[in-house]
Amino acid sequence: MKVKTRFAPSPTGYLHIGGARTALFSWLYARKHGGSFVLRIEDTDLERSTPEAVNAILEGMGWLGLEYDEGPFYQTKRFDRYKEVIQQLLDEGKAYYCFCSKERLEKLREEQMARKEKPRYDACCRNLNKTPAPGEQAVVRFRNPTEGEVVVNDKVKGAVVFRNSELDDLIIARADGSPTYNFTVVVDDMDMEITHVVRGDDHLNNTPRQMNILKALGATPPVYAHVPMILDENGKKLSKRTGAASVMEYRDKGFLPEAVLNYLVRLGWSHGDQEIFSLDEMIGLFDIADINGAASSLNPSKLTWLNQHYTKTLAPAHVARYLSWHMGELGIDPSQGPALEKVAEAQAERAKTLVEMAQNSVFFYRTPESYDEKAAKKNLKAEARPVLEELKRVLDACEAWEGEQLHAAVQGVAEVLDLKLGKVAQPLRVAVAGGPVSPPIDVTLALLGREATLARIDAAIAYIDAEEA
Repeated sequence: MKVKTRFAPSPTGYLHIGGARTALFSWLYARKHGGSFVLRIEDTDLERSTPEAVNAILEGMGWLGLEYDEGPFYQTKRFDRYKEVIQQLLDEGKAYYCFCSKERLEKLREEQMARKEKPRYDACCRNLNKTPAPGEQAVVRFRNPTEGEVVVNDKVKGAVVFRNSELDDLIIARADGSPTYNFTVVVDDMDMEITHVVRGDDHLNNTPRQMNILKALGATPPVYAHVPMILDENGKKLSKRTGAASVMEYRDKGFLPEAVLNYLVRLGWSHGDQEIFSLDEMIGLFDIADINGAASSLNPSKLTWLNQHYTKTLAPAHVARYLSWHMGELGIDPSQGPALEKVAEAQAERAKTLVEMAQNSVFFYRTPESYDEKAAKKNLKAEARPVLEELKRVLDACEAWEGEQLHAAVQGVAEVLDLKLGKVAQPLRVAVAGGPVSPPIDVTLALLGREATLARIDAAIAYIDAEEA
């Protein structure tokens, strides 16, 4: 049997962190077992589903690198198939028309709750054997077994037992003929030959009903794994305010997809004490059975730590690919300046996020409009003028504009003027970078280039003269 998993989001909003984790777990299991990963868009909620939300899901999956083998399949394009299966169940006596009004059902519910009973349909129309007259409204209900048990051998929760007598007859088609969620899921999982379903544990109570429908259709239910929810830092249910963010918000905040994937996989799964996993390691080590049965909590500092690790250890060209987008957000065209790969390499140790790295790197591409006030007050004083003059003369004479010769030039100026290296390098750094922080001065100058460096030294000298005047 070939393993086949699926991720089936509803396009009513962005791809959030919980959905992304479910997608990752499903993707990893399929990859580990040489199986297929299916993307299915459950868009039957016509009022809330939007094309923008579909695009947001596809964009999030693409950014994370969770490529799918089949799909995306859209439920709205399968209505004919759902109607066919509903008719099959009606013809076989495994479903029936229900004519109960909304008012009757609401009254029934109120009476049951007043008696402190679990609200459920009372099978009023189960044995009517009636079909709707032209223009008559009726829903279709699945004829659920009334005896026995459904055992969900859940890979996370263990064996969960449901008594059929506790399950009412589920509506599988609304009065307008449109199929309901629990029914479309069953038909899709059957038709797409899904073998393993990984989803949130809020779906656990739907599972026995879905299994009964699958059995009525002569299909074997898939293996289920219901994953606990993700909590916020304080152990409370996630909300948008407390971290239930869109995956693309993590991109916007400057996190690498590798860091986000590593972070997600550790939200409810572990392998010993290991914290850092390459994608290949995740695929090799991951197993549904190892998912923790307890809820996981977000830890933003862990994500930041992971991001720093990947910024420092991934190939600079790879980091530059994602850094480029953030430079564009700052109005920088990375082609108009030093190679972004070299900038990413130079800044790797100095930034926790790509947003920070981009902000720290603007000066390589755009002359600073002003100097950091505190840095200028300390480093661009009258006594720095002869230092900058000498630096300009020596640097202008450099035959090769590369790190080793540039370092020797700055070192030479310090020796000639009998100053510590910091008294020479720091005024130079503020002059060229606009502030007190940059990569090593030789690396900074090499990336900036001769023309920009000398022009910025001139500007700093003019600034000192203006301040003194």
